[in-house]
Order: sequence, then structure tokens, then C-alpha cells
Amino acid sequence: MEKLEIIKSKITVDYSNKDFSFLLAFWRFKAKKIVFTNGCFDILHRGHVEYLSKASEEGDILIVGLNSDESVSRLKGNNRPVQDINSRAMLLAAFQFIHAVVVFNEDTPYNLIELIQPDVLIKGGDYSVGDIVGSDIINKNGGEVKTIPFVEGYSTTLLLDKLQIK
Repeated sequence: MEKLEIIKSKITVDYSNKDFSFLLAFWRFKAKKIVFTNGCFDILHRGHVEYLSKASEEGDILIVGLNSDESVSRLKGNNRPVQDINSRAMLLAAFQFIHAVVVFNEDTPYNLIELIQPDVLIKGGDYSVGDIVGSDIINKNGGEVKTIPFVEGYSTTLLLDKLQIK
């Protein structure tokens, strides 16, 4: 399989499909520790790379839930996302430490977390552990909910502010 095809094969746009369920079952059968995080990842930057690489160190498999274009627009406004879902998904899937990128259309990944049942749920340091969507699912199953601090000076908002010419 060519490298581009490998990258594309890591992207799931319908998480209710049998292929994704089979992949989850395979990882579970192999006793892999599954880590889940999610976000819009509109303009990838150093902060995202450090965050995602640290998240991947918490287990064997890193699954990234990715907000659809419609979901991002509802959360961030009509001028977002800057990059379309195909571009954002492809960029994330290109990281070797990300095993799956799963697109979701809801405002939160709650249903996706319920399906995946990850061992570890991770969000950025702007969240408190108890307020993270899906933490109830993880806690009920004896998993871990963690936060990873932001890398100071790196955010999509800062990048967008810099790009505005006045």
C-alpha cells in the first residue's frame, strides 16, 4: 500500500460502520491500551503536535475525534473552519503516532466516546478533569481522564489574529 493510501485508511467518516467496529475489536483483542482525544484542529501548529504526541504516550493506540465542518461552524462561528474536513483529517492522519482519525458531526464526542470506550480520555489543560465530556463513561469503566497543559504562545486563535492584515 502506498503511503498516501495508508494515511487515508486511518480516516473514518462514519464511526458506526463495521470496519471501524472491527478495528476497535482487533485492538481490544490485542489488549492495546486505547487513548482518545478530540478537537477541531483547524490550523495545525506546534501546540497541537506537542499535545497529540504527549497524548499518544499514554497508551498503545491514539484515536483522534475530529469535529466535522458543520460542528466547527456551530462551535466557532460561520467563518470557521479555515481548513475543510478532508484537509484537517489528512494532516492528522499523517502523524505516525495517530492510529485513527474519526469524524463526528455532533457538538461533542460523547456518542463516539461511548462507542470506543477508551482506556484513557485526554483533553487540553483548559479543561478540568470532571468537566471533560465523556469522563463519566471512562470513570464508570475504571479508565483514566487526564489533561495536558497547553504550549504557551501557540493556538489557532493567535495564528488567525497574526494573519489579519490591518
